[in-house]
This record gives sequence, structure tokens and C-alpha cells, in this order.
Amino acid sequence: MEFGIPEGLIKPEFERRYRELLGDEYETFLSFMAKRPVPSIRINPMKIDPEWLLSVLRANGWELSQIPWYGYGYRVIRGPERLGNTEWHQLGLYYVQEAASMVPPVLLSPKPGERVLDLAASPGSKATQISEMMLYKGLVVANDVSPERVDSLSSNVQRMGSMNVVVTMFDGRRAPDVLGRESFDKVLLDSPCSSLGEVRRSWGALARWSPRNVEKISRLQVSLAKAAYETLKPGGLMVYSTCTFEPKENEWVVYKLLEIGAVIEEPEVKGLVWRKGLRKWMDWDFGNEMEKCVRIYPQDNDTIGFFIAVLRKPG
Repeated sequence: MEFGIPEGLIKPEFERRYRELLGDEYETFLSFMAKRPVPSIRINPMKIDPEWLLSVLRANGWELSQIPWYGYGYRVIRGPERLGNTEWHQLGLYYVQEAASMVPPVLLSPKPGERVLDLAASPGSKATQISEMMLYKGLVVANDVSPERVDSLSSNVQRMGSMNVVVTMFDGRRAPDVLGRESFDKVLLDSPCSSLGEVRRSWGALARWSPRNVEKISRLQVSLAKAAYETLKPGGLMVYSTCTFEPKENEWVVYKLLEIGAVIEEPEVKGLVWRKGLRKWMDWDFGNEMEKCVRIYPQDNDTIGFFIAVLRKPG
């Protein structure tokens, strides 16, 4: 076992790729991948006064630390073993959400009155966060593809009281035909991915990883990303995110959007440590603009891993 990672989970090709990607940081990267992240919650300000809830939680023995990049996000340094089993959670006063997962909605910056699409929305963490950031004013279309995932999404939307969220179920690649072209002010695609950033919570993604699977997922991601971009109004903003480190699922997908006219915008996130996107990887040269993308490694903020790109449709 290396750093507590079960024998055989790290495949030779994985080690080769990530030693090339991270250099001297590879060992640090593995050490963080092998340990559980500190859990975190997002308080729902539309249901409860956050200061009141914080005082109640602390009176019940919780130790909380505010997350710099989202004012209603808190790491739970000490609290109950199962954060989802409390009455406050069941009432929708908070949502159990990983700290890095709160970043894509922050960068999307939804405003009251806008029309927003969350194309791959289950289980609803980002859709409900977007809804709260909009003060329940405007429209959020939260879509997913399978009945099981939509059940989870609908349940969380109802629990959080997200009154401006409409839940839909269809293959996201059909979004322009189902929802209309150029019909949303902002679009979030938190894409299905190989989930390597989630390894801190489950070894499953590491066990399933292979270059072949990455290639297969990448093709789906490009199709979803292009469909999401089509639904965006001229001048509108799109955030593409994944919880993986794979360049073929990240920079490559963004590169395909640049080919059809998208423009990458420089991100600003208070208190977040992040790396620039990759300008080059293997035989690919993505160009200098790709450095505006956000790469979040576990060792940077003690979170799961994430990749985020902020894109504008000209016009």
C-alpha cells in the first residue's frame, strides 16, 4: 500500500501520466488522495437566518470554519458522524456539499431574474445553490438523464425549497431541440466524468480508471458541452466543470468549444488556491488562452479535485 492506497489500484499508466503532469508534487498529490477530506455544508439563507443556525450548531458542539470562496459554506471540523441525519438537514436548512463543489456556481454568478440551465444537475447541490444565489427569482432548469438521478434531484430541490427550479429529464445532448437555442442567460455543465477528484471519498474511480474509459467519456462530454453552448444566448456565460484531472476531459473539451467561437474568461475566486489550465499536454497544444482555466488539486485547498472553465458566447 502506498500512502494507504490499496495495492494494485494505481495502474502503471496512471502513475506515468500523473508523474508527468505533477512532477515533484506527485507524492504529495497521492498522500492527499489517500485521506478523507474535511466534510462541509452550505447553509440555505432562503430558509433560515445563517447566524441563528450557526449559533445553534455551535451550541450543539459543532466546530465550523467558513469557506473563503462562498459566504454560506462551512467546513465541519467537528460535528455528527452523519451530517445528513440531522433535523436541520432534513428541513433543508443546510446541504451537505464538498467545498470545491461550491466554486462552479460562484463563477457562474447567477443573478435574480435570469434564465439558468444546469444541464447535468443531479443530485442538485449546484442547482439549489444557484437557486439560492438568485433569491428564488428567475428560472433554473435542472436536468438529468435517468429516472434514478432525477428522483434524487427532485428530492433535494423540494427539501431545499428551491421554488424557481424546474426539473426535467432528457439526454442533455438534445438540449437545443428540447429547450431551444440561445434561450438561457447562463448555463452550467458540471459534466459526467471519470471522477478522479472524488477518490478521496471512494476508491471506485481509481479502480475504474483507464485511458480507454477517459476517451469514451470525453466524446460524451464534447457532445454535451456543444449542446449546452447552443442553448446559451449571445453574450451569455457558461461554466464547464468536472471533478477529474484528465486533460482529455477538461482542456480538450474546452478547446472544442473555442473552435466553435466560445471565449475563455479570466476567473476570480476569493481565497481559492488554483493552478492554471494546461497549455500543452502530450501531443496537444491548446494555446495560451487555456491557462485561464482553473485546476484544483486536493493538496491546494484540502478539497476534492476540480476543473472549471468560464466561457462567454460573443454577441
